Amino acid sequence: MENTSSLLLNFEAEMEDQQPSLSPAARLFHSPKFSCYIVIRMGCSIRINPEVISAGLKETLYKHPRFSSKMVKDRKLCGKKRWIQVPINMEDHVIVPNMDSDMEDADQFVRDYISHLTKSPLDLSKPLWEVHILNVKTSDAEAVAVIRIHHSMGDGASLMSLLLACTRKTSDPDALPSVPTKRKHEGSSSLPSESSVFWWLLLAIWSAVTLIGNTLVDIVLFVATILVLKDTKTPIKGPPGVELTAKRFLHRTVSLDHIKQVKNAMNMTINDVVLGVTQAGLSRYLNCRYAGENEKDEGAKKKGHNLPKSIRLRANILVNLRPAVGIQELADMMAKKSKTKWGNRIGYVLVPFTIALQDDPLDYVRGAKLLMDRKKHSFEAFCTYLSANLLTKLIGAKGAGAVAHRVLCNSTLAFTNLIGPLEEISYYGHPITYIAPNVYGHPHALHMHFQSYVDKMTISLAFDPDLIPDPEKLLDDLEESLKLIRDAVVEKELNIAKEGRSSCV
Repeated sequence: MENTSSLLLNFEAEMEDQQPSLSPAARLFHSPKFSCYIVIRMGCSIRINPEVISAGLKETLYKHPRFSSKMVKDRKLCGKKRWIQVPINMEDHVIVPNMDSDMEDADQFVRDYISHLTKSPLDLSKPLWEVHILNVKTSDAEAVAVIRIHHSMGDGASLMSLLLACTRKTSDPDALPSVPTKRKHEGSSSLPSESSVFWWLLLAIWSAVTLIGNTLVDIVLFVATILVLKDTKTPIKGPPGVELTAKRFLHRTVSLDHIKQVKNAMNMTINDVVLGVTQAGLSRYLNCRYAGENEKDEGAKKKGHNLPKSIRLRANILVNLRPAVGIQELADMMAKKSKTKWGNRIGYVLVPFTIALQDDPLDYVRGAKLLMDRKKHSFEAFCTYLSANLLTKLIGAKGAGAVAHRVLCNSTLAFTNLIGPLEEISYYGHPITYIAPNVYGHPHALHMHFQSYVDKMTISLAFDPDLIPDPEKLLDDLEESLKLIRDAVVEKELNIAKEGRSSCV
């Protein structure tokens, strides 16, 4: 862990302000109606040694300024909140509960334990993070580590990068894990012709016009959502106060190779595919839920289409506003003169989901690609990020939190997707079998997160059990939707191959 320790020490030495103020985004996450937490569940293939974990954390997180600081109100600055570095007692942050390691239903115990954590906030007199070590054998791990961090400590990309910096490749204990990065296209070195310059200028002008138009439309819809525009009341839309209820967590692992197969065949991104799978899975799930309501109301269960027409169901998608795409290694994030900075640098995008039963499963991913291509050609994420910061400075965190709370209340769910390591990694010598992050504390009854890891994709849910009593059914529908979409791709490829052979004959 020497590389990580030196990086963290360099970062600490480069900080000009030893007691930095909370950023507008951090203050927003401490507002009364918007206090959010990040929970990361990690399965390990061996039992976890608490002493080893504590020693490793002392060499990494302990030396990180944010993770060794508590939040205080500075009386000299009219109660302005600041980060103050304090000594850390590892026993306050590494928690090992007493339990029967041979219990009958360990999976249920872990789910109950994590759900209980959501009922109590972190102690503000200490740094806002903790690690819970559960040495019980579950269906997919020999032990589970649960990391709980207040969202004011950083955004998902920052915290995942920090987590990766605490891990090493299982095949090479001295090497940091690697994550996929977006490759830049190499431009042609030849001089363009006059005609190509003309068409390039024409396309540039058209692109600028559509960019401005898309941004204006998105801003108008965002403001309308703050004021009057609400989603349809569906079985998964949370009522007022849902952010205060205890949440439960569940995950399912599917094949990343199957997702990549669809991605390559349809010429789209992994995010497009998982978004299409999500729309398909939610359509199947809601169709079944509405069928159940019809059974109660009419005394007979309807078969086939049970969805109401014109359902408005929107997801809040968090967009990482850092220069590079995806998760970056902590070494790049904290290096001197790095283009990326630590903290919350995320924008919100409202994405309307298509909730309908499609005859062709590929229509879900086609629609998702069109939708995300349209959203990428807009400054909505930057505008929401800047607006949140500006509102926090002008009307305070409480007022800005109320505005953000209203936007989320008028939408239905939160959706996130992060890129994970390309190879198997170990957390302080403990090989990891899965990574399942989620967020709770926002006014949604459902948060869906897709996390890649080696050749697997983990679908992780944070949900209100009163509104979603059958989360296994939702995961089944998501998994079945991926299967149907992949099968449709395989059939399409076979048909193309047959047509090619026929033309040759």
